[in-house]
Amino acid sequence: MDYKKAGVDIEAGYKSVELMKQYVKGTMRPEVLGSLGGFSGAFSMDAMKGMEHPTLLSGTDGVGTKLKLAFLLDQHDTVGIDCVAMCVNDVACAGGEPLFFLDYIACGKNYPEKIATIVKGVAEGCKQAGAALIGGETAEMPGFYPVDEYDLAGFAVGVVDQKDMITGQDAKPGDVLIGMASSGVHSNGFSLVRQVFEMTRESLNTYYDELGKTLGEALIAPTKIYVKALKSIKDAGVTVKACSHITGGGFYENIPRMLPEGVKAVVKKDSYEVPAIFKLLQKKGQLEEHLMYNTYNMGIGMVLAVRPEDADKAMEAIRAAGETPYIIGSLEAGDKGVEVC
Repeated sequence: MDYKKAGVDIEAGYKSVELMKQYVKGTMRPEVLGSLGGFSGAFSMDAMKGMEHPTLLSGTDGVGTKLKLAFLLDQHDTVGIDCVAMCVNDVACAGGEPLFFLDYIACGKNYPEKIATIVKGVAEGCKQAGAALIGGETAEMPGFYPVDEYDLAGFAVGVVDQKDMITGQDAKPGDVLIGMASSGVHSNGFSLVRQVFEMTRESLNTYYDELGKTLGEALIAPTKIYVKALKSIKDAGVTVKACSHITGGGFYENIPRMLPEGVKAVVKKDSYEVPAIFKLLQKKGQLEEHLMYNTYNMGIGMVLAVRPEDADKAMEAIRAAGETPYIIGSLEAGDKGVEVC
């Protein structure tokens, strides 16, 4: 008996690291110290020079049951983007610049090529966010996970000068709400998605005219990363007064998190076109509209509040960063919360 016969292939682990190095190198920043393979990732604090009160921000998350689609489709090159997005978007909506990222992959069996493909997606997400992938862990856990399945989670650290933090405390009635378009379902609500749609390769490969693609292509589309768009707004001289990443809990849970007491958000449903994937999901599942807005992003992945006089400049900056913005409502006096009308 040896470790390999027990289900853990150490040589496969070495090969995974070698295969992923080419992707990791593309995420490096000048502050990264050392190389991949050490016991910890080292990152210089030079990025904090010039700040009055440098403040670290962090975010951690996983991809959730969206991974089930990756298993069924045997497509593993985008879920890494999802993992990064879920973490760095949280850092960015507090005003932070993501600095570095670490990933954690737990699997039933280490297939080096598959692991490298997952990390390729993580590296792509890091590049989109401007963050360095400075470390990670691949844990082979036979008997705990099926041999063809894995879990994926990550952790991001960013920095912001305390005076530039987006806290929402200065948001007030009259401020304009801008929503940035999502790429689809992103990485939340897939436990419900998997109940509505039959989760088979045949079902996922079914083409829908209203989607303009297969169901699988629509559902596995990676989560948008909004770091560059928020930086573009800041560089344009616009102050973001409040910001919310629309993840699990949809509009009703996430938008109130950015508001001070005595202020409510009023979102106009007809201010933008809800993507077809959500309409199909609601129709197929016979889901109530409130449930949809309480579970999914409904086509809006990030919501921010700005002064009315800054709205046009903010919209222009978002477009310049390659994202699609909509004016979706405004802030009004009232009990802290959100109205979708």
